[in-house]
Amino acid sequence: MSALKIAVIGAGNWGRNHVRAVMSHPEAELAAVCDLKADRRAAIQRAHPAAFVTESVEAAIERAEAVVVATTAATHAELTTQILEHRKPVLVEKPFALSVRDAEAVAEIADDSGVPVVVGHLLLFHPAIERLKELLRSGDLGEIYYLYGQRVNLGQVRPDENALWSYGPHDVSIALELLGEQPTKIVAQGRGYIQPGIEDVVFLTMEFASGIIAHVQMSWLDPHKERRVTVVGSKKMVVFDDMQPREKLKVYDRGVDRPPEYGSYGESLSIREGDIYSPLVPNQEPLTVELSHFIEVARGHVAPRVSAADGVAVVRVLEAATASLRAGGTAVDLSTVTV
Repeated sequence: MSALKIAVIGAGNWGRNHVRAVMSHPEAELAAVCDLKADRRAAIQRAHPAAFVTESVEAAIERAEAVVVATTAATHAELTTQILEHRKPVLVEKPFALSVRDAEAVAEIADDSGVPVVVGHLLLFHPAIERLKELLRSGDLGEIYYLYGQRVNLGQVRPDENALWSYGPHDVSIALELLGEQPTKIVAQGRGYIQPGIEDVVFLTMEFASGIIAHVQMSWLDPHKERRVTVVGSKKMVVFDDMQPREKLKVYDRGVDRPPEYGSYGESLSIREGDIYSPLVPNQEPLTVELSHFIEVARGHVAPRVSAADGVAVVRVLEAATASLRAGGTAVDLSTVTV
């Protein structure tokens, strides 16, 4: 089978990673790289002299069988729509769109056309998250009580989006994937200390009908660099630490045992301290896993693991969180989010 011809639109920091991934994948061929900025085009041309580099989106789409969109978030919906009109499969970076209205409009076009869309919620392709999902589904952790994520750093200050929209898609998508349900209530608080009106730090809490609470701390104004998700269950607890070079996933056989007769006959709660172990996780780059999946989707072999509908679900949470932020942390019922 010949290599799939893929165009990459957007040659910024993350777009260059997509170019690298496509060029190094045995089943992909770089058909074109598109960017409006001359300096980015020149940088790509210097690094890859044989590549077709252009400022024309139409020219890039026409040369490709499938397209990756890695531009600024504000252009995702428009570009994805344009590519779908050419009936080309799309991998669009997160966030899928900047409003529920736009996200649902693109999802409807994809559904009507039958052209597949993969949303770039990269961490859902991380082998450690896949393994964590298996642990939850197996019941090994027991009843899930709560989970929380920390995505903080010093740097990457963005003038066009706040920490919620920059970092939030990662942890929101993880929470929805792991729990298999949509939140019912959203609360978000944050502050813009460096740039007024653009929150550098955001604390997001999602409540679910099952009783589970998920909390996320996001900031690019922090002394630590953390990329961590913790899941607490009635039997065991798990930590995914993406900053660890090897043992990214650790299972803690710890908890609180509640006797059946607790509260009577002198029965009391007891702390259980068990083993800590690190499950074997394949050493695969998530971006490569994502690209391999996109190639299979574009060829019609599999359905998208992260579809347009999943992109809409995450944008719905982010939009509700934005409403909560603007209202000073007032709880927002997801059913009230306009579409």
